Amino acid sequence: MHDQSVQLIKMANQIGTFFEAQTPSDAGAATQAIAAHLKSFWAPSMRLALVESFDQGKAQAMLPIVATAVRDHRAKLLPDGGHMVAEAKLLYPQGGGDAG
Repeated sequence: MHDQSVQLIKMANQIGTFFEAQTPSDAGAATQAIAAHLKSFWAPSMRLALVESFDQGKAQAMLPIVATAVRDHRAKLLPDGGHMVAEAKLLYPQGGGDAG
């Protein structure tokens, strides 16, 4: 796995752990909260890279709750709802967000 995808998945898993603990009896609420957090605080390029990692079969490195959030809220996570993904790589270069 590319270093960036490893780091993004690690961060997404930390976010997933937090929101899963907040709503242990409601996985749907947790996946919505994960997606909302990623949408609000991650740069579009980071969200795109996370979805691409999922698409490339790297979901096994994601916690199940995170993989579900990426799968179920894909359109919310992708720039322009995923309609212009190829252009997004040009519009949103690497960097930014809370990747610190």
